[in-house]
Amino acid sequence: MPADTLWWRDAVIYQIYIRSMADGDGDGVGDIAGIRSRLSYLRELGVDAVWITPWYPSPMADGGYDVADYRDIDPTFGTLTNAESLIREIHERGMRLIVDLVPNHTSHCHEWFQGALAAAPGSRERQRYVFRDGKSPDQPPNDWGSVFGGPAWTQVTEPDGRPGQWYLHLFAPEQPDLNWDNPEVRAEFEDVLRFWLDRGVDGFRIDVAHGLVKHPDLPDLGTGHEDVLEPPDRVHHPHWDRDGVHDIYRSWRRLAEEYPGDRMYVAEAWVAKPERLARYVRPGELHTAFNFDFLRCSWDSAALRSVIDTSLHALRGVGAPATWVLSNHDVTRHVTRYGRPHSTRGSGPQRELIEPPDLEVGTRRARAALLLMLALPGSAYVYQGEELGLEEVEDLPEEVLQDPTWERSGRTIRGRDGCRVPLPWSGVAQPFGFSLNGSQPWLPQPSHWQGLTAEAQQADQHSMLSLYRDALRARREHPALGDGTMSWVDGVPPDVLVFRRDPGLLCVVNLSESPYPLPEHGRVLLSSEPVQNGKLPRDTAAWLET
Repeated sequence: MPADTLWWRDAVIYQIYIRSMADGDGDGVGDIAGIRSRLSYLRELGVDAVWITPWYPSPMADGGYDVADYRDIDPTFGTLTNAESLIREIHERGMRLIVDLVPNHTSHCHEWFQGALAAAPGSRERQRYVFRDGKSPDQPPNDWGSVFGGPAWTQVTEPDGRPGQWYLHLFAPEQPDLNWDNPEVRAEFEDVLRFWLDRGVDGFRIDVAHGLVKHPDLPDLGTGHEDVLEPPDRVHHPHWDRDGVHDIYRSWRRLAEEYPGDRMYVAEAWVAKPERLARYVRPGELHTAFNFDFLRCSWDSAALRSVIDTSLHALRGVGAPATWVLSNHDVTRHVTRYGRPHSTRGSGPQRELIEPPDLEVGTRRARAALLLMLALPGSAYVYQGEELGLEEVEDLPEEVLQDPTWERSGRTIRGRDGCRVPLPWSGVAQPFGFSLNGSQPWLPQPSHWQGLTAEAQQADQHSMLSLYRDALRARREHPALGDGTMSWVDGVPPDVLVFRRDPGLLCVVNLSESPYPLPEHGRVLLSSEPVQNGKLPRDTAAWLET
């Protein structure tokens, strides 16, 4: 990697879903103590930074994305002092820390919203949120739907007992949307940013970065329910990806640049096309944004090449790096997606239990996808457990499901719990080392995960964990990998991808049905499956030194 590259341009960042990483106090729920106990594992894995999902005080209506206090830690996870110790220990190991910021909405338990409920219509307290009168006494202001199912409006009872105004919640009713036209809201979040930057965090992942600004007239949408994990199908949308969000992010960029150490932002922005995503990372705005088109792409050479080309072209125009990702806490794990004939099916919350995946095929493709992703220019995110080859747990008992989508969909959409099952660390039975005292985890783990524990994979040089470690080590050491440019090698079969990274590296991915003869090279630096007689097997990738 170039020595003068800003760290966030080619970092590999490990996402921690805090409830499911490791349980340090024995209550069956992951916490800061658990993360601290696994920092050496992360350092040995070879990541540059970690991103932790919300750890703030919360009633947990949506796994912590309903924040009651942005300047403290939920007691389930630890204390603010614990968090400060974690930040220090991460830095001592040469890694950086990104925390999750949830600016689109608060919890209904936040003191601001409680104040708004107690105040009168038109009051200062209500102007911090999106309160409106209904079309009629029993009709909401418009037809917008909640991402989690049902309407996006809830009617409040006024202090005098009468049915009153309605408040907007694009997610759960426990997550009222903030009014970002209000200067108090903008000032509050700038103060929250400073609170955590002063404590040494290196960056922020911005939840629902495309959703903060709404059309002032709140017009009807007219298209029914929309999934937050589906890009909006029109540019001039009344509440997604509106131009006003960019003013907010320009002010946040200026704030971050007041601090030393190249602090950064990464946007969760589901938008219609790469050109819209590039707007979020223009000079003077956010630093990076997740590439969800790559995550959603099927295991198909033409589709992958198209996504890579359009993404790099759009981002090159604004001087920003690409940010590649295969899985996260909101989508079906990619071992499972790639194990189905059409791997984009089920990429979001499970709408039904579709045909069982072929996990052997899915695992082969996931191994190849890792080498593809890590060879591309830019940065990359690894979702906890993917380095162990974990699949989506699609048969969780209904009584343990906690995702709000389950209840709000009338128990027809199972939601995202299947990708959030606690990690297996060691042993041959649940909780597989997740809870230090053997307490049962908050979601049950499959019994066959005994073969996928970090302990079981540790000494196996052919395991998924070993592949991740080898790939991250090679990426860190090889001068061709990381930030920079790439060029396609043409004249290859249509189901094969070959591209060059200078100096001296080829990435070859065989998505065809037949073995592919490797192009001329010096040595195989790394391959996702063994090369056989100079040929790359199907669903296999290799890095070749030339």
